[in-house]
Amino acid sequence: MIALTTAQIISIVVFVVVMALVVSEKVHRATAALAGAVVLILLGIVSFDTGMEHIDFNTLGVLVGMMMFVAVVKYSGIFEYLAIKSTKLAKGNPWIIMILFSLITAVLSAFLDNVTTVLLIGPVTFTVCRMLNINPIPFFITEIIASNVGGTATLIGDPPNIMIGSAAGLSFFDFLIYNGPAVVIMMAVCIGIFYVLYGRKMGVADAEKAAVMKLNEKEAISDPRLFKKSVAMTVIVAIAFIAHGAFHIEPSVIALTAAAVMLIISRTDIEKIINDVEWTTIGFFAGLFIVVGGMAETGVIELMAHALINATGGDLMITIIVLVWASAILSSFLDNIPLVATLIPIITTMEMSGIDVGPLWWSISLGACVGGIGTLIGASANVVLASISTRNGCPLTFMEYTKVGFPVMIVLTAISCVYLVLRFVVLA
Repeated sequence: MIALTTAQIISIVVFVVVMALVVSEKVHRATAALAGAVVLILLGIVSFDTGMEHIDFNTLGVLVGMMMFVAVVKYSGIFEYLAIKSTKLAKGNPWIIMILFSLITAVLSAFLDNVTTVLLIGPVTFTVCRMLNINPIPFFITEIIASNVGGTATLIGDPPNIMIGSAAGLSFFDFLIYNGPAVVIMMAVCIGIFYVLYGRKMGVADAEKAAVMKLNEKEAISDPRLFKKSVAMTVIVAIAFIAHGAFHIEPSVIALTAAAVMLIISRTDIEKIINDVEWTTIGFFAGLFIVVGGMAETGVIELMAHALINATGGDLMITIIVLVWASAILSSFLDNIPLVATLIPIITTMEMSGIDVGPLWWSISLGACVGGIGTLIGASANVVLASISTRNGCPLTFMEYTKVGFPVMIVLTAISCVYLVLRFVVLA
C-alpha cells in the first residue's frame, strides 16, 4: 500500500469536500470551488502563482468570449427565429424537436467545440419550450449528452482530443476515422435511450401546436441588420474554430475576437453585455482548476495513473479496458484535462519502450470525452448549459442530471470498450 504524504492527503480531502458540497447543492458550486482553492493556497499546498498556472485560461477565454458573442447576437432575434423555424419544421412535435436539437448539438460540437455549441443552442431550446409550454430540463439533459458525444468525434470537439492530437501527432481526420464510427453508434444508442426516457411521455396540447404553427419566424427578427451580421459572424467563427489549428491560433483568441467584433459592429452597450456573462460559471471553473491542480501538484493524479497502468500487466486488451473505464469514471468527477495531461507522458514513455500505443491514444480519448457525460461537473459544456437553464428559471440540479447522465455514461463507455477491443484486438 502506498503511503500518502500530508500534502497529498490534504489535497484529496479538499477535493472530496468540494465535490460533496457541489453534490449537496447546499452551497453554490462556485463558492465551493473557490473556497477549496483558497484553502489549498492558505495551507501552502499550492502557491498562488502555481494555482494560477493550473487554471486553463484558454477554456475560460472561450467561455467569456462566446458568452459575450451570444449576448450580442440574441438582440437580433436570431434565437427566436431559429426556435420558431425548427418548431414549425417538426410540426410542434416535442419528440422530433428533441431529436433534431440533439443531432444538431452533436454535429456542431464536432466542428465547433461543445461549449460554443451549447451556448448557441441553449437559448433556442428554452425559447422553443416556452412557446410550447413544456419542461426544458429533459431537452437540456439530452443536449448535454449529445454535446459530449459529438465532441468526441474530432480533434477540436473536446479539449482532451486537442491535447492527445498534439502529443501523438494525430490529425483532424485521424479522429474522424477512429472515433467517428464509435460516435455514430453511441449517438444512435442515445436516441433510443432518449425515446425510452422521454419520447413516449411527451405531449403538447393541440391549441399550443396550432398557435406555434401560425407564428411567422420573420417577424421574430427584431433587428434585421444585426441579424445578417450575426449570421455572417457565426459562419466565420465556425470556420475559424475548424481551421484554428492550421494557423496556430488558440480557440480563446477566436472567441474573444468574435465578441470584440460583434460589440464594435453592433454598437451594443458593453455594460449590458458584461452583465449577461455567467460569471459564477467562470468562478466555478477557476476554482475547480486549482482544486484539481492541487492533486496534480502533490502527485495524487500521477499515482492514480501509474496504478492504472501497472494493473494491466502489459496485456493490450486489458490495458484498453482499464484505460477506457478508468478515464471515464475519473473524468466524471475530475476535470479530464489534468487527467489526460498526466496519462500522455506515461503513454509516450511506453511508446519509447517499443510498445504499440496507437490503441491507447483512442482509449483515453473515448474514455475521457465520454466520461464527461457522467455528472454535471464532468465537462465544461455541462456546467454552461446548466447555468443557462438556471438563469432562465429552470434550475438543473446535480442529482437530477446525474440520475440520467451517469447510467448513460456507463452504457456508452461499455460501447467504447467493445468497439476498441474489436477494432484493435479481435479484428487486428
